Amino acid sequence: MEPILIQKTNAPKEKIAPEKLGFGKYFTDHMFTVEYDHGVWKHPKISPYGKFEMEPGASVFHYGQALFEGMKAFRGATGKIHLFRPEFHARRIVEGAKRLCMPAVPQEMFLQAIEQLVKVDESWIPVAKDSALYLRPTLIGTESFLGVRPSEKYLFFIICSPVGAYYAEKFAPVKIWIEEKLIRAAAGGLGATKAAANYAASLQASTEAKKKNYAQVLWLDAAEHKYIEEVGTMNVFFRIGDEVITPSLDGSILGGATRDCVLQILKDWGIKTTERKLSLEEVLAASKNGTLKEVFGTGTAAVISPVGVLANDRYNITINNSEVGELTTRLHQEISAIQSGTKADKYNWVKILN
Repeated sequence: MEPILIQKTNAPKEKIAPEKLGFGKYFTDHMFTVEYDHGVWKHPKISPYGKFEMEPGASVFHYGQALFEGMKAFRGATGKIHLFRPEFHARRIVEGAKRLCMPAVPQEMFLQAIEQLVKVDESWIPVAKDSALYLRPTLIGTESFLGVRPSEKYLFFIICSPVGAYYAEKFAPVKIWIEEKLIRAAAGGLGATKAAANYAASLQASTEAKKKNYAQVLWLDAAEHKYIEEVGTMNVFFRIGDEVITPSLDGSILGGATRDCVLQILKDWGIKTTERKLSLEEVLAASKNGTLKEVFGTGTAAVISPVGVLANDRYNITINNSEVGELTTRLHQEISAIQSGTKADKYNWVKILN
């Protein structure tokens, strides 16, 4: 790989006050870009954040060749930069690229670009609680043509955004709308890939849910609208009796980095954890008989998000009196402590930059 050219801005932006951050509203001073042209990656560079110039015929506009990752950098307890699970995201973008007939982003280039960009924009890493520097690596088709085939030209870029809590509720339980008509993905489709098309498919249901004062959508399977899949942008876990259950990855669910963390931590804690199909009927029955103790979502953006209500026009399930559960709290504290470095990282999830 060519060395990364670094061109720093002459007009740095004003930093944002922590209480105004929100999520994904602001962007740092720089971005990383590299071009792919007929089998060759070329011109890797870090340059001032700015606009792209693309032809109207670019394949991303017409055939949806767009794939991305979401990861975070933190200011550790010792003041050093902590990247959380960069190798996981480097692997997942390779898997997604294969599904979309896109070139695999070399892991060495992915990791090197992330590290150098974060170092250049280090001053943008917020230090307030529940804040981080969110990183968005993205791969798009850029060849200009009309005809349904994979592009032969691509742009891989990374942008950074200082963020606070993902939900306005912060760590308070959120209300989730149970969607029984629209679908997000079907087995054999793009559901297991972090493709832009997945999120386009979710917009109608999530927009309608938010109009009804629900934070996200609980998606059910495409074939029967019977089995639980994901909660909006998160994987989802249910604590029923003495067991924690999460839907198995059967081809229509995106396997998240935080989901993987939770599964490993729960195993180490000796808590019975199962990956399997879980029907909405089973959850309703558990709610009625009092064994549904906690529900929470997991994802890079929110880390752990407690769920207080699952509802739609037919159902209304309140979980744990709409209070944050003991296990949900414990998991949030554990992962946050590992990310910040206040707890030993025995899993090697954190890459510390010198």
